[in-house]
Amino acid sequence: MELRSNDFNDSETIPDKCAYRKGNEIPHLAWDNVPAKAKSLALLCHDPDAPAGDWIHWMVHSIDPDVTEIPSGGPVPGVELENDFGEVGWGGPAPPSGTHRYFFKLYALDIPELKFVAKDNFTEKCENHKIEVGELMGTYTKH
Repeated sequence: MELRSNDFNDSETIPDKCAYRKGNEIPHLAWDNVPAKAKSLALLCHDPDAPAGDWIHWMVHSIDPDVTEIPSGGPVPGVELENDFGEVGWGGPAPPSGTHRYFFKLYALDIPELKFVAKDNFTEKCENHKIEVGELMGTYTKH
């Protein structure tokens, strides 16, 4: 599975319009080659460079496997969960200093929906039910 964006290329800078304090717009994401066995998709965006440890910016589950993109700004075709900003939905890049990496992971899952899922068990449940994972990484620098 390949995950890509019209807003930024892999390992390149995420635009200001997507940053938490600059517009907080959901970035465009698109994918293809979803495994035929997938019953749903789930999406995670996290920052492993955060001072407090791995910071969760976005979690979405129960995405229909026939969906192939999320347009810039949404709508989001799944169930969004609370992020580490304490808000439901997208929380864009907001590094306190320096340049941080933001990993987007799209999971093809063998179940139609994740049940009883929250921030503390989202990744574990995705890993337990994954068929395949697509990944895209963007960076953002405080300025």
